[in-house]
Amino acid sequence: MNSYERFVARLKGQPVDRVPNFDILMTFAAHYIGQPLSRYYLDHRVLVEANLAVAADFGIDILQAISDPYREAADFGLEVEFPADGLPISRRPLILEPEDLKKLVPPKPETGRRMSDRLEAIRRFREQAGGEIPIMGWVEGALAEACDLRGMSQVMLDLFDRPEWLTELLEVCTEVAIAFARAQVQAGADIIGLGDAVCSQISPRMYRQFALPYEQRIFQAVHEMGAVARLHICGNTTRILPDMLQSGADIVDLDWMVDLGKAAQLNADRVALCGNFDPVAVMLQGTPERVRAATRECVQKGGKRLFSAAGCEIPDGTPVANLLAQREALSSAR
Repeated sequence: MNSYERFVARLKGQPVDRVPNFDILMTFAAHYIGQPLSRYYLDHRVLVEANLAVAADFGIDILQAISDPYREAADFGLEVEFPADGLPISRRPLILEPEDLKKLVPPKPETGRRMSDRLEAIRRFREQAGGEIPIMGWVEGALAEACDLRGMSQVMLDLFDRPEWLTELLEVCTEVAIAFARAQVQAGADIIGLGDAVCSQISPRMYRQFALPYEQRIFQAVHEMGAVARLHICGNTTRILPDMLQSGADIVDLDWMVDLGKAAQLNADRVALCGNFDPVAVMLQGTPERVRAATRECVQKGGKRLFSAAGCEIPDGTPVANLLAQREALSSAR
């Protein structure tokens, strides 16, 4: 089986030669090929080279056109700094006052500088590995995007102080996400991931009001394009997991704080789960033996459709031996 065949079979709960590895690698991937982070963020050719390298060397079963949360926000007009070899920085929100929403001009994926760069990455992936390794594009969830544009602290206040106004902003963010998702599928993406990290910080009631309906609309558009939907919410999502399973996602990522066994029981193989050992304590700081044990434990607990991955991004500086240990553990995992 190649990675694409493995992905399709696992998603359906069919037999595979080994459990697919869906680790998220970004900063690690850039440095693995000796490139500074700024080039990984700003030059799709570097992102593609890095993903192909880690896929080949560590048995990663996915090519990922993701880098940072500011693709859409930068094209909305948010000022983002890119240190030569550091994480991107937004120092000043784009929406300082509620009235600023009226001035917001939704960007178009094909002409936005950073959004179009992601489209180019997907096209390049398709040319080099289409049909062999699944290709994943990415969008920010509406609430996460609102935080990028407005600032997380202010959005937390908006949830209480001006919920109707916040809904207007979420509508704008959703429409941009849908357009961006469609453009990525047209460019060649097999999967669209959606990041909504802020949702682990709000109540289930607020999740159902301010995040879930927008995730559902975005995933409906992804399905209409014939692609697979993946939901990624960092942090402890135990309280909102029952609702996440209603999002329309085909694959739901779980961070390490979530009890995978209990999540699998709740899920009952309705969707494919992905995760979820600790990326820091296990992958970055652990031994190869600990990585192998954690990988096998997750496979055992996660159900017949589980995709192996750390709970979140593989940290920069992770020992190569630990990624190879995960690959070894999965080589005999069914």
